[in-house]
Amino acid sequence: MSSAQVSPSSPQRALILGSTSVYRKELLGRLRIPFGIVSPEVDETPLPGESPTDLAQRLALAKAQAVAQRHPGAVVIGSDQVADLNGEPLGKPGTHARAVTQLQRMRGQTVVFQTAVAVVCLETGFSQMALAPVRVVFRDLSDAEIENYLQAEQPYDCAGSAKSEGLGIALLDAIDSDDPTALVGLPLIRTARMLRAAGLELLTAPGAAA
Repeated sequence: MSSAQVSPSSPQRALILGSTSVYRKELLGRLRIPFGIVSPEVDETPLPGESPTDLAQRLALAKAQAVAQRHPGAVVIGSDQVADLNGEPLGKPGTHARAVTQLQRMRGQTVVFQTAVAVVCLETGFSQMALAPVRVVFRDLSDAEIENYLQAEQPYDCAGSAKSEGLGIALLDAIDSDDPTALVGLPLIRTARMLRAAGLELLTAPGAAA
């Protein structure tokens, strides 16, 4: 994807998170820079034959671009996560029954959570995207463990029903990632790298939002 570098001396632009996810809001807040939130209103239906990787990247960019069209002067972040079970994309279950089915299929399996993030600013022509795959090994869960977990966490808005920052960590045997927050929904190492490239200054604004 083409990108334009922005001089660090440029005035700090507004930052917008193109997502209503409470998980991504909390993660981006860790960088302590002010940001707004705008719903991208993007259709997340997979295309026929679309791979999990392609789906995550397409939706991340689509979300960033959709919000950037409404706020062309802002730096916009879009992100998406898709669980890859042997090449099949698994998204948010939405219901208890679908979450049960997802976890039954993933038990004892290695699943790759494909988390994509895109940063776009239409006014400067900046556009970058990155993919942060996370390899997750699920335990051979019993039906009772699955049911108890779902009743406790109700992770119906999490890709693959896996809320790893909560009780979902007990579902897993191993996690392999080079960007620790990627599994929660926003790879902050890659995001911070792209925000710096877009001209936003990190670690240098004493009045930054907590």
